[in-house]
Amino acid sequence: MAFKYQHDLVTVADMSETEVLHKIKLAQLFKAGKRITLNRPVYAMNLFFENSTRTHTSFDMAERRLGMQVLQFDANASSVTKGETLEDTVKTIQAIGVDLAVIRHSENEYYNDLLKQNLDISIVNAGDGSGQHPSQSLLDMMTIYEEFGTFKDIKVSIIGDLNHSRVARSNMELLTRLGAKVAFAGPNQWYDDKFAKYGAHLTVDEVVQDSDVVMLLRVQKERLGDELNDFDEGKYHQKYGLTKERYATMKENSIIMHPAPVNRGVEIDSNLVESDKSRIFKQMENGMYMRMVILTDVMVAKGIVNKTDLLGVD
Repeated sequence: MAFKYQHDLVTVADMSETEVLHKIKLAQLFKAGKRITLNRPVYAMNLFFENSTRTHTSFDMAERRLGMQVLQFDANASSVTKGETLEDTVKTIQAIGVDLAVIRHSENEYYNDLLKQNLDISIVNAGDGSGQHPSQSLLDMMTIYEEFGTFKDIKVSIIGDLNHSRVARSNMELLTRLGAKVAFAGPNQWYDDKFAKYGAHLTVDEVVQDSDVVMLLRVQKERLGDELNDFDEGKYHQKYGLTKERYATMKENSIIMHPAPVNRGVEIDSNLVESDKSRIFKQMENGMYMRMVILTDVMVAKGIVNKTDLLGVD
């Protein structure tokens, strides 16, 4: 069954299996060299109110490879420092002709107020607080699908700083909808009972040995507050990290994933970041192609790209 192209992409909450597989297939075609045609000049702006390397540069590269014109934005040099609201900032760039805003913001669900405005400019969520990270989730789905060719009954463990992680929230929702089996591990204080409907909370040793995908999460020191005073990187690594000893117990065909940036020697032994089982840099490569897809599908909804350009994808 075909899906309806959306004017905005802010969450994976209602994303169907059909849409996910469409996006993976199109990303693979972009990876193989596919090109699309824009019906007119298209202007994008990436509004990042939190620091980012991978997501920011990945969207920037995706926009340029699609032939979009990218306007620069620096939050620290913008009118936000004078008290301008996010809504007024977005309305301002819409007024000067920007078609699409990619936004990362520290406020959970910042996009809700924007979507209520029925703006002409499209909103793509590049991460909201500890809420959603749809583009990361989709690139993760692509990486898993390329490895296993299916999601059904694939065992995925999500390990670490669960409560602060938008990656964990997006992935547990999408993975379970696609038929994967999710389990969690990590410090009890970073686990919430609301995760229970998606999978069991087990020990790190249990999930590492049983998983097809060992998905590690960055310890988000910037969100820990007073907890950071008692945080010991070495103790965390030994108790919850992927050590060389735990790596040796992994299944033969299992893989390691991490949204990055990686705290080497904390979530994962530094020597394992580029090990045979690691797909961490493959995720980054896939991320650029998946973000090309996200932008393309939004432009189809806006009539900027003809749906016939995507014949054979659906």
